[in-house]
Amino acid sequence: MSDTSGSQTNITDGQQVQLLERVTGSVVTTLPWCVFFFINVTMLFTLRSKPVFCETSRYVLLYNLLFADTVQMALSHLLYLISASRLFLTYPVCGFLNFLVNLTTKISPLTLLVMSLERYVAVCYPLRHTTIITIRNTGVAIVVIWALGSLNILTRVLLMLDFPFKDLESLQMKEFCSDVSMVLGPRSNDYDSAFICVLFVSAGVAISFSYFSVIIAARSASTDKASARKARNTLLLHLVQLCLILSTTMFTSLFMALSGILTRILFVRFYAFLYVCVSLFPRCLCSLIYGFRDQTIRPVLMHHLCCGFLKPAVSNSK
Repeated sequence: MSDTSGSQTNITDGQQVQLLERVTGSVVTTLPWCVFFFINVTMLFTLRSKPVFCETSRYVLLYNLLFADTVQMALSHLLYLISASRLFLTYPVCGFLNFLVNLTTKISPLTLLVMSLERYVAVCYPLRHTTIITIRNTGVAIVVIWALGSLNILTRVLLMLDFPFKDLESLQMKEFCSDVSMVLGPRSNDYDSAFICVLFVSAGVAISFSYFSVIIAARSASTDKASARKARNTLLLHLVQLCLILSTTMFTSLFMALSGILTRILFVRFYAFLYVCVSLFPRCLCSLIYGFRDQTIRPVLMHHLCCGFLKPAVSNSK
């Protein structure tokens, strides 16, 4: 009798420890998420607060990049909290959420590609920049970006139809909702790997091409040296951002592999730490880089971040 009660006490203690770990992990990740999300939303509001931001192509592209990053951040954290709460979704609900996450994740490298080409045109073809990079052309580029991302989602949905859902006893999932759990079948896995490879290689080639073109153009006597230097630094930042986005796409797969190596408690702690560093922080990095680096955005952003207590300084840069 005493052995039975002792085992029940051990089970109860174990459940309490697991519950405490889940609550602690949720709090530790939600606090920085709130900070990052607030910064991104403030940056989005800033980029719609003045006409210069709405009428300049690079700011319009930046808004599109930030919008995708912010939506991706919100959806990813929602899925994280669902998993931490030990909730099992149905395949349709999990698929819908994951397709939205996948869509916004693919928008970021495509937008970086277009932003890099915009800097390339600005430095290498300064006289034609205003005729090539117009608000109308920028809008068309953004529509194409979202169309390509949506086409990828449609392809994944069609491939997923091959999965024999009718043979399942229930549409209720038996594992946590994640991007990996929605890769149903080898064809979906092969397509997803191929698309990610083509996407990031294309973006990397475009950014590298723009970077080296700017370096070559900077040697010309007719090129604005200061403008070329800023464009070169911006393209380097784009390349860093692309690498960070690539790391987020491998986040789930990496931890699926580590789950069989680490103990449960160590895995949960390690997951929470790297989730903030690898998945959340890169989505806020764009706001921090452009918000404090750009002389036009910085005073307005600081004004909004301080809730209007700090008056924006007048800036002549555009």
